[in-house]
Amino acid sequence: MITRGVAGFVTFRRFQRHGREVIWRARQHRKGLQRHHRDVAAPFWQRPGYNAGTASFFAVGSLLFMLGAGLSLVPNPLTPTQIAIVFFAGSIPFTIGGFLQNFQAANTTDFSPSGDVQPGRRLHLVGWRPGSLGWLSTVTQFIGTVAFNFNTFDAIHPIAGWYDQDITIWVPGMIGSVLFLVSGYLAFMEASHGFWSWRPASLDWWIVSVNLLGCIFFMTAAITAFIPDGRAPAWIGIIANVHLWLGGACFFIAALLTIIESRQSEAANAAAPGNQPS
Repeated sequence: MITRGVAGFVTFRRFQRHGREVIWRARQHRKGLQRHHRDVAAPFWQRPGYNAGTASFFAVGSLLFMLGAGLSLVPNPLTPTQIAIVFFAGSIPFTIGGFLQNFQAANTTDFSPSGDVQPGRRLHLVGWRPGSLGWLSTVTQFIGTVAFNFNTFDAIHPIAGWYDQDITIWVPGMIGSVLFLVSGYLAFMEASHGFWSWRPASLDWWIVSVNLLGCIFFMTAAITAFIPDGRAPAWIGIIANVHLWLGGACFFIAALLTIIESRQSEAANAAAPGNQPS
């Protein structure tokens, strides 16, 4: 058996089963994109519809964040409170998508050289799988989305005083952005089987790379969104919203690519000769 991974995490295995070479990838296994036995029913959280639905929540949240950032950059009839509501509305589908993604990772079956096995009867809402890069990535992202819930909700009716606004709005936004950045890089390592990779011919590489770029944009947007003691230069707010829009665009593209990946994998698994029922 040949194994690959990073920082003690195994994310790739190549082995022989019944005289046939089998390649196992942690990310594909977690999402149900890699089925070695069609006669073993996939749980609902590893089916194409689940992956597409989860990605759709991220796509909707991304569009709303892009809308809020765009409205903040151009003259429009909406008040700052109304624009803040758009951001808060975008944080909700982000959190739903984050929970669904983490639920999937929490209930993923362990690796078995004999093939996929039926999961246990007990389901875990959040789970505890610190030995899985996928679970660490998804749980970190889920917590980050909750931080954005607080960040965007507090911005609807901000309290008076720059210091209090930084504590209630900027700090949760920074926490969420840091967690997103950590989550994005963990997902990149899981798909790369290392700290770095360059595989532009692989769709999964594009998904995690574009997602990571979105996390970086969210991080720079959060840093520049700091509320100073006094009047801030106008260009700071412009940079924050431009980067926020770019981050949302990256997340939207990654969500669309995830939907495409799920459909392609479903078709490939159905057509693979080794996956025909015996």
